[in-house]
Amino acid sequence: MAHYVIIGNGIAANTAAESIRKADAGAGITMFSREKHFFYYIPALPEYLAGEKDVSGITLHNEQWYKDNSININLGTDVTAIDAGAKTVTTGDGRNISYDKLLLATGGYSFVPPINGADNDGVFTLRTLDDADRIIAEAKGSKHLVLIGGGLLGLEAGNGLRKAGLNVTVVEFFPRLLPRQMDVAGAAILQRQMEEMGFSFYLGAKTKEIVRSGDGLSVNLESGEQIPADMVLVSAGVRPEITLAKALGLDIDKGVKVNDNMQTGIPDIYAAGDLIEHRGRFYGIWPASMDQGRVAGSAMTGQAAEYAGTVLANTLKVVGIDLTAAGNIDADNECESIVLTDDAKKIYRKLVIQDNAITGTILFGDIHGSDHIMAAIKNKTDISALKDDLKKADFDFGLLKS
Repeated sequence: MAHYVIIGNGIAANTAAESIRKADAGAGITMFSREKHFFYYIPALPEYLAGEKDVSGITLHNEQWYKDNSININLGTDVTAIDAGAKTVTTGDGRNISYDKLLLATGGYSFVPPINGADNDGVFTLRTLDDADRIIAEAKGSKHLVLIGGGLLGLEAGNGLRKAGLNVTVVEFFPRLLPRQMDVAGAAILQRQMEEMGFSFYLGAKTKEIVRSGDGLSVNLESGEQIPADMVLVSAGVRPEITLAKALGLDIDKGVKVNDNMQTGIPDIYAAGDLIEHRGRFYGIWPASMDQGRVAGSAMTGQAAEYAGTVLANTLKVVGIDLTAAGNIDADNECESIVLTDDAKKIYRKLVIQDNAITGTILFGDIHGSDHIMAAIKNKTDISALKDDLKKADFDFGLLKS
């Protein structure tokens, strides 16, 4: 009987475990997670901060799921070493576990820029449930939050804390919000809506230092401006957790390099999720980790499975507003685009066109047709006969299938 060891308990790890179990009903599967919680939905942490969901409400696989799938899950357990020659892993509590195939799915960690004072009490990052619990405890005695970073998770976390009663000021290095999902025009509409909700912004601003004075904090900008705060949340992106991969001597650049089967450079060791680089690209998004985990699990059991990449796409709510961003959003407006803006309804729609095909989109405030648009992006559908009609507000995106 084959024995598979998975280090990690996020989306890549759990999807891989499902694929293994589907292909090999009798296999042994052992999973290790340094966290004490079962698999939960990280993008829902802002709702947890707002008090809108509890732990059970964001848990995707509970204890029973692991029992039903005969997976030996070890929570709160670090893997401290891997012996690729002996094909064993060593845990922090001194156990040695053998494997036939091993998956590294250690995910990522919150990146904190080199800001003086970032280690002060009252300064937080948000990546785990434990992080969220610490933030909630601090927020109970706070009134003003400074959020450093205007990305997706940061804005959602800021909105969750706004709902919990805090005033929120956002400091963003880029001159616009959501630089990976929005162009200038779309980000301006989002900013106006968030200002109406009570958010304040410093855009194109760089944080120089975070100073604690008495019971409060001050976020000091390179411009000389000083922003008082009771607490600070740094949301500056994710970096791959590659400690074990480095110790193994694996090839690492943007992340751990893998081939199309999610194999690393060491036989029988695979990797998937936020720690990997595939064909020169680091994704760091939930859908990509899911795809990679599925391929890794199948490949580990000897099934024919290849990963060809994931279309960079997000469909979600930003501060309660629907947003889909996919493919090349052409933030610098270098390509042909079809743009529809409705300021009254606060709707922004952008379709990026190259070689008579849609290569990217931003849908904000109204995401109807998003599935058809993303399919057209993936399939490189010829839209030359529909260009004029695509400019209409009521265009039927179902026509993209023909």
